[in-house]
Amino acid sequence: MTPTSSNAAPFGAHPVDTDAAPETALSDTGALFALLDRWVDRGWLRSLDRAFAAFLHREASRESQENMEIEVSEASPLLLLAAALASHQLGRGHVCLDLAQTLATPDLALSLPPEGDSLEDPPPLPSRVMAALDLDAWRAALAEPGLVADGPGSTPLVLAGTAERPRLYLRRYWQHEQDIHSRIVARLGGTDSDDAPDAARLRPILDALFPNPKATAALDGPPQTATIDWQKAACALAGRSRFAVITGGPGTGKTTTVVRLLALLQAQALGEGTDALRIRLAAPTGKAAARLNESIAGQVAKLALDGLADDPERLRNMIPKDVSTLHRLLGSRPDTRRFRHDRHHPLPLDVLVVDEASMVDVGMMAAMLEALPPRARLVLLGDKDQLASVEAGSVLGNLCARAEGGHYTPATAEWLAEATGQPLPAETRDADGQPLDQAIAMLRVSHRFTADSGIGQLAAAINLEAEPAAKCKAIGDALGAGFADLSHHKLSADDERGLARLAVTGCPERFPGAHNADAPPVGYRHFLSVMAERRPADDAEQEHFDNWARAVLAAHGDFQLLCALRRGPWGVEGLNERVRQALEREKLIDSQDGRQRWYPGRPVLVTKNDYGLGLMNGDIGITLDMPRPGPETSDNNPRLLRVAFPAGDGTDRIKWVLPSRLQAVETVFAMTVHKSQGSEFTHAALVLPDAPNPILTRELVYTGITRARHWLTLVETGRGQLMDAAQRRVMRVSGLVK
Repeated sequence: MTPTSSNAAPFGAHPVDTDAAPETALSDTGALFALLDRWVDRGWLRSLDRAFAAFLHREASRESQENMEIEVSEASPLLLLAAALASHQLGRGHVCLDLAQTLATPDLALSLPPEGDSLEDPPPLPSRVMAALDLDAWRAALAEPGLVADGPGSTPLVLAGTAERPRLYLRRYWQHEQDIHSRIVARLGGTDSDDAPDAARLRPILDALFPNPKATAALDGPPQTATIDWQKAACALAGRSRFAVITGGPGTGKTTTVVRLLALLQAQALGEGTDALRIRLAAPTGKAAARLNESIAGQVAKLALDGLADDPERLRNMIPKDVSTLHRLLGSRPDTRRFRHDRHHPLPLDVLVVDEASMVDVGMMAAMLEALPPRARLVLLGDKDQLASVEAGSVLGNLCARAEGGHYTPATAEWLAEATGQPLPAETRDADGQPLDQAIAMLRVSHRFTADSGIGQLAAAINLEAEPAAKCKAIGDALGAGFADLSHHKLSADDERGLARLAVTGCPERFPGAHNADAPPVGYRHFLSVMAERRPADDAEQEHFDNWARAVLAAHGDFQLLCALRRGPWGVEGLNERVRQALEREKLIDSQDGRQRWYPGRPVLVTKNDYGLGLMNGDIGITLDMPRPGPETSDNNPRLLRVAFPAGDGTDRIKWVLPSRLQAVETVFAMTVHKSQGSEFTHAALVLPDAPNPILTRELVYTGITRARHWLTLVETGRGQLMDAAQRRVMRVSGLVK
């Protein structure tokens, strides 16, 4: 067997012996590329990763020739292997390759197995290829000055970390981490210094914004951490530094806290007689931006501001309500990673608040920090326990690694006590607390998921730090307690009736006490019934069609099927088709047995930003039939399909788009948990696949569970994977936090 011409290894006279022992790939370049080709063919490695190794091989040969060496040298196979694996880590969310960790668990360095594949008749596994490789030999092979440096320079690779834990980066990502670290450190300079605001001057403003102490206990948390109002403490901490992070689970009040923080900052500006602060609000996706827009507007409208300013309404108007995506804020440029705003053209603002910060990857975070003016304040909001960004990096998770313990220094504790009138719990104090700890506040009390909430109890059990047996018991207790907002059942691979019942009706009979609820959980029949029953007459005014679209979109948000994978019968591709068939059998839609791509009732998800149409990645629209424009219509085809989207600009406008103009959309009866980040649904049904997969992690399950606002259906298929997934954590390799 020899590689095809498109995959031929670029190394001249070197023979490619595909029958050689796998370990020869560590000493023979031809054997290495033959092995990489087999990994690519199987889907374990990307073609891009193999191409990067080939590029480095060519660069090494070219440099040798330009230096007029007598012997034309080539990059070590060990270096090329490390480069291919480092490149592959980026596609899996890691910023770099941890060499020691890779040697300890070699098979985790590849995508094993990819979705829909198995390990039957596999190519040689990394564990076999690298069985005799030790760390010293691998690190020594990377001592190639033309390709690898240990810091600044122009080499394509950077070797950082320690001798015991070396990390190999592609240079751009090493630079991203360096930039993020240095710029955050610079913004932390005012913490615990004379630049910090006077606590005594903040106290009356904070007391006015938080008039009623919240001393309720955190869900399953130690009672001593709930004796203070953590929202008030977070607001004070965030007002103390040019960099702050406010983290917490759903319902802990992140938006409430940041609205009061903005009121605090603007009240200070008014009190000092200065101009109003220029504040911008942003989120990673259009969906997250729209949700924050709605939440901020509601919070600002009901905010009590009496006593904070001579003109409370003027102060209210100084708090912005418009939210944009980060791409739009920074000014994305087509076909480039660069943005219009950078260090040479900084953003014109004094305060930037970024919601859903767990979704911000390392490249976007670096670009955002670069574009901030030096004196501007950055506030990150997000849930540290949610899934990290789809792209490389886990910035919020890295920053919040110590958030649970607080680690506030005596100086911070004293300042907070004076500013808020409430002492910090002893367990959150640490004389050796780091500067970053002083800028991070964790909200610990959920006001949505109370002690009688099954969703809250299950989320807490999934995140529980405990031995496997204890954790499994906590999860089992939550699932078996009969909570009115939680349903748990299993489906077999061929149970089309069970899946149809879930998708069509939402299985309200499976919720204890649901028959007594004013609004029991629903399935997709709900929004399709609204679509059919409330459609205006063809001669109705456009306003009536807009109102109809708003009602259909709102009804669609009442239920969403979530899954972990894209492929397979329990992935997006399989579930979308199976749900379509179920809805067609119920005569709720008519896609002519799948022959029609576009049909009334088809929900679609935008998968790529389209600035021409004003649609962002993550936007959801519903296909509706509208009267054909013009004074006359054809008897055969009096209607025309349009896709209705929320305008996403803080208003309730509807954006009508011709299906032919939508190039990057997919049907969204089922949605991956990754795509659901930044969204909430009245009733969410999380379907776990029937076989183990590295994608199934604690973070994925937690994120899926917490997309449910009032009702959650947890579906296990086959033998069930919930307990295994709850034990598996996303461990993204990074060197961001020193």
